[in-house]
Amino acid sequence: LPVGIPTAGNTHEVAQAAAPDCRVVYVDYDPVVLAHARALLTSSPQGATGYIDADLRDTGSILGQAAETLDFAQPVAVLLFSIMQVIGDDDNPYGIVARLIDAVPPGSYLALSHPSSDIIAREKASKLIGILKPLMHQKTTLRGHAEVARFFDVLELVEPGLVPVEDWRPDSKTKAKSPSGIWGGVGRKR
Repeated sequence: LPVGIPTAGNTHEVAQAAAPDCRVVYVDYDPVVLAHARALLTSSPQGATGYIDADLRDTGSILGQAAETLDFAQPVAVLLFSIMQVIGDDDNPYGIVARLIDAVPPGSYLALSHPSSDIIAREKASKLIGILKPLMHQKTTLRGHAEVARFFDVLELVEPGLVPVEDWRPDSKTKAKSPSGIWGGVGRKR
């Protein structure tokens, strides 16, 4: 859902290369990011790409605006890559994901990555927080495997399950030099 500063290989570019009529909606509340997105990210002629100015915590606004571009009668992929760590426990991160998943039909997917508190040693996790903190204007919450797995509670995990992100393509010619410290998983709504 978050956009971030646009780069090459954006979600809509990859999706519309495979299915030109694909519709993609990005969400972010940073006005600079949204200005870049609107200026630089364009859709294929057959598809649609939308941008929503909203905080991830405001699922009602996100879903209402997304319905202008997406057909919620068709399966949807909800992509939450490296965003849930900025949603602290006080903001009910599991409720946010549950509301998004409740709104999409069976056959939809959730793909999520989340910095870990337990893949790497506590010392390295603290170092990771030290690196992330100056880059982010929000508190970062690392979560362990069991905590990240809760985001998939009502979903069927796709193989290989919730694993370090580098294990999603174990046969890749590009090997990680060290553990990423990030859990990744894909779940399908039944």
